[in-house]
Amino acid sequence: MTDPLLAKVLTCSDGVIAGTRENKSGEALVATLTAAGYAVVEQRVVADGVFSVRDALIEMSDGFAGLIMTTGGTGFGPRDLTPEGTLAAIERQAPGLSEAIRVASNTEGRNFGMLSRAVAGTRGATLIVNSPGSSGGAVEAFEAVAAVIPHALDLLSGGRPH
Repeated sequence: MTDPLLAKVLTCSDGVIAGTRENKSGEALVATLTAAGYAVVEQRVVADGVFSVRDALIEMSDGFAGLIMTTGGTGFGPRDLTPEGTLAAIERQAPGLSEAIRVASNTEGRNFGMLSRAVAGTRGATLIVNSPGSSGGAVEAFEAVAAVIPHALDLLSGGRPH
């Protein structure tokens, strides 16, 4: 039996931190990742902002080999700074993943993906992928790239390209 892939979920939301919003998108990602066979080993919430996101991603990825999905803070709002925090934490960008998510995004018949500023990239053996703050958008984002994530994680941990 092979070990399950490891995942962590980071919700970036002033509202969740303040207790004025439920962490529905974070919970949806945990449920979706678990159903897909991932062992979700950490779930965290941070306030919106470049430094809070950057610091959390660095701490969560240190010594970790797996996937970190973020949710929230990828839009046009003044506090939507998850992509900037992610860019400050990652070592290499993975633009194909964020492009695939934007193309696949069609929540409730509306293509909100074109409004996404989400990014994806790597830090050490960790793959970090931003997703929207809505439950549906977060799940859609994971599903858009789910098929390639195991291979990406294998490559990051020293596997051979096919």
